[in-house]
Formats: sequence, C-alpha cells, structure tokens
Amino acid sequence: MSLKAFHIVFVVVTTLTALFCGGWCLHEYSQNRELSQLLGGVASFLAAAGLVWYGKVVLKKLKHISYL
Repeated sequence: MSLKAFHIVFVVVTTLTALFCGGWCLHEYSQNRELSQLLGGVASFLAAAGLVWYGKVVLKKLKHISYL
C-alpha cells in the first residue's frame, strides 16, 4: 500500500468517525442539554472539515505517486 493509498483510507475512516462522533454528541445534547456535548459535536464537525482539507492537500502534494 502506497503512502497515497494509506492517506486516502486514513482520511476517509477518520472523517467518518468524526462525523459519527459529532452526530452522537449533538444527539446527546438534544437529550441532556449539556454544553459540553454541544461543544464536542461542533468540534467533531470542525475536525471532519479539517480532515477533508488535509486529504485534499496531501492528494495534491502526492499526485505524482501511484496508488499501488
């Protein structure tokens, strides 16, 4: 597995995890109204956005490397 393929898998898995965590935190916030749950959800969605940005930057930087 090349560095490029690893980063694609890494970014996809961590982005999905961050989105799941953000959704779970916001669901818990709707149940309990705890500020920490709201902040955790927002932070998770911001992390997901940052991971997508990171993925784009890395793919642009590694465009000369094959996927295999």
